[in-house]
Amino acid sequence: MGDSLGSEPGEAGVEPAPYVPVIDAHTHLFPPGLVTDRSTHLDRDAWFAELFSSPRILMVTVEAMLESMDSAGIQHSVICGWPWKDPVLCREHNDFLAEACRRHPERLSWLAIVNPAVRGADAEIARSITEGAVGVGELNADAQHFSWDEPSRLMPMVDACVSLGVPMLMHCSEPVGHPYPGKGTATLERVLTFLEAAPELSVIAAHWGGGLPFYELMPEVARLTRNVVYDSAASTYLYGFDVFPIVERLAGADRILFASDYPVLRPRPFLRKVRESGITPRGTPGILSGNAQRVFGLSDRGNAR
Repeated sequence: MGDSLGSEPGEAGVEPAPYVPVIDAHTHLFPPGLVTDRSTHLDRDAWFAELFSSPRILMVTVEAMLESMDSAGIQHSVICGWPWKDPVLCREHNDFLAEACRRHPERLSWLAIVNPAVRGADAEIARSITEGAVGVGELNADAQHFSWDEPSRLMPMVDACVSLGVPMLMHCSEPVGHPYPGKGTATLERVLTFLEAAPELSVIAAHWGGGLPFYELMPEVARLTRNVVYDSAASTYLYGFDVFPIVERLAGADRILFASDYPVLRPRPFLRKVRESGITPRGTPGILSGNAQRVFGLSDRGNAR
């Protein structure tokens, strides 16, 4: 399967590297009709129009995703839709993701998208979990017109996730650094306000939590982030690859999820650089797949060679 990690025949007397499966914990997939003609949704969602109005911005089909996974040696991917503001669009996208994963259960799992500030989000989460979703997200405050520092509006979503035992993936923004399309304003102080109000919720903080793990040296931040794991989505747009071993030291290898944000990043070269980044041999299995299996309840998916 392409460039997969695995036990390969080595030179005489040289122990081959142990097989380590790979799960990409944050990818994006759109229905084929939307991939073919995105113009149908440019007027329906302002955030979608901001990021996808140019035809040069890649959108992919299920088939393209599976081909990319095979090329990179990725056994399983967790797919998100899009943070639509309109709950009707959220439901439509959830239906597409559910069907895609029913057709490829060994390769794909999905997260339900809801607008957490809109009435009925909890019911759509429950429906989606029944249809096979393994979590909720990627929620985006700027796209969906809510704020993480107003957590009272988000409690129905929080309560639904906690009661169903599923995690929530949140888009996070760096408070400093260069601007880029889709960066947003979900910065550290807002994220921490939300985490304080939802201590029982399992949270995946996308894009290294907007830099949140670097503040875990502060005891009060470490207390609030005890149920948070960090994904590496879009890393090469944001950080040097030293971010992997540094966050491993700060937060622990068991709190990092390998994630490409595909098709934002090409998984094959990204995965190669992650392996070479300086993460420890002990931490590598968890970072590349074990943590995603635990967080999303994926059992042994990702282990098939």
